[in-house]
Amino acid sequence: MTTITQRQWIYRQQPVGAITPEHYELVERTLDTALAEGEVLLESRWFSVDPYMRIGQSSKPTYDPDPHPLNTVQEGGVVAQILASRSPNFAPGDWVQSYTGWQTHAKAHSSTLKKLDPQAAPVTTALGVLGMPGRTAWFGLTESGKPHAGEVVVVSGAAGAVGSLVVQFAKRHGARVLGIAGGPAKCAWLKEKLGADWALDYKAFTSADALSAEIKALTGGVDVYFDNVGGMVTDAIIPIINRRARIVICGQISQYSGGLETAEMGPRLLQHMLYQRATIQGMLARDYLHRMDEMIRIVGPWVKSGDIVFEETVVEGFEQLPAALNSLFTGEHRGKLLVKA
Repeated sequence: MTTITQRQWIYRQQPVGAITPEHYELVERTLDTALAEGEVLLESRWFSVDPYMRIGQSSKPTYDPDPHPLNTVQEGGVVAQILASRSPNFAPGDWVQSYTGWQTHAKAHSSTLKKLDPQAAPVTTALGVLGMPGRTAWFGLTESGKPHAGEVVVVSGAAGAVGSLVVQFAKRHGARVLGIAGGPAKCAWLKEKLGADWALDYKAFTSADALSAEIKALTGGVDVYFDNVGGMVTDAIIPIINRRARIVICGQISQYSGGLETAEMGPRLLQHMLYQRATIQGMLARDYLHRMDEMIRIVGPWVKSGDIVFEETVVEGFEQLPAALNSLFTGEHRGKLLVKA
């Protein structure tokens, strides 16, 4: 029997506001490398950092009946390499996608893994454009948003992992796209790199009314709103929706650091939904997991040809995982946020 030192981030305490060091503990333990039939030994290389992790820390009901359990490894998507295998389907050196969470090494059954081909696309895309964020963007827009050529699509959180893809997918549908992000640099990136028709820095507006007036002046009204943010931005958009508008609720990141336990109540805007006969639909990536191959068949060639921008913000060091998660809510990244082991 041989052993290795396994490092893990253990979720110890539920955060109410921002994530701070006391919410996690970095531990080391000895991992027995003996494998059962069908198992493999993984070494984690890349860790996905996503807003849903913070939702899972809410004590209130969410899309899961129970919160992430305390005193367990933080869950999350990983790209890893196989160190040893007792499965005929995997060999040492193979790249795989797993859901083994925040630990440097893990034993997993081969049935839970997806083999990756580094020649087809960078392995990190399995955590981004060809993974959960890509699935969220593609099906959230096409199935719930249903954009048509010439319509106006507004995307909040447009510089993030999901929003940046929605901007590009909407353009490929022939829509006119307005991206909302934080800061002039992100807004310039949306227009110059992603092809957005307009981009607005929400930080430059002191009220929802001011932001709403500017969006109305630029676009004339909103047909599809892809909402990753909630809060003031959503308050600005609902009053200027067009007839039969579709509002896709993908995320409410403005509420995650403090608003999960006591929700921030916005203005009563449902009369606008009535007046315009509009729809609001929530969507989760898990609802389309069974259609992953369909999305990859469409989006994969765009990735290979360079027709889709999939920027990655990389944080170096396994020790940085909790800080990286908190940075999602402070606007310090662009595109997909990853931690490299």
